[in-house]
Amino acid sequence: MVSTTPPSTSPTIVLKGEQRVVIHGLHWNAYEQILGALPNQRRARLIYDQGTLEITMPNEDHDFFGRMIGRFIWILVESLNLTIKTMGSTTMNYPAIDRSAEADEAFYIQNQPQVSGRNINFAEDPPPDLVVEVDITHTDIDKNRFYASIGVPEFWRFNGQSLYIYQLQEGQYVEVEASPTFPTVPKARLYDFLEQCRTNEVQASKDLRQWVQQEMQSD
Repeated sequence: MVSTTPPSTSPTIVLKGEQRVVIHGLHWNAYEQILGALPNQRRARLIYDQGTLEITMPNEDHDFFGRMIGRFIWILVESLNLTIKTMGSTTMNYPAIDRSAEADEAFYIQNQPQVSGRNINFAEDPPPDLVVEVDITHTDIDKNRFYASIGVPEFWRFNGQSLYIYQLQEGQYVEVEASPTFPTVPKARLYDFLEQCRTNEVQASKDLRQWVQQEMQSD
């Protein structure tokens, strides 16, 4: 039975938010120097928005939600026989519009054939088709405006309890109830998946695959 309420509402579960450092008045060249000085293997994720740099240090809750939502998407793609190129937190630099981001998860799905088998050139290639951000604590970056300016067609935001899905329409995001990529999958299914992952990630993945197969057979 699919639940209709978000997970993580139990009083025994207290989510710990991310730690963030914000720097204002930073020029693009200075941002590139900071980015270049950081090691490739790091936990901190950077997002730069026209002079504002926000550095996020993910914790366990943040990483859990980001990775499990990414797994949820991957399983749906696999089960529905779609294609996917996983970008993870790859740095997406857009110097022409003075913006750069390292999302929690990013995927090419519709445009996967166009970018398959090679590294992405963000100056020429389309942006990822679907981007996921987990923001349990406040962020100084207007991420809806940010990812809309890059041209990401579909944006998922999760605050630790609720998922918000946005579709790009005429240069702005409009909140929609179902994913344009997975229109028959209710958000409640993600909530169930995340809740089950807390105790058994392997079984949660198996159950999700089985659920998709049952839904496909009933159509």
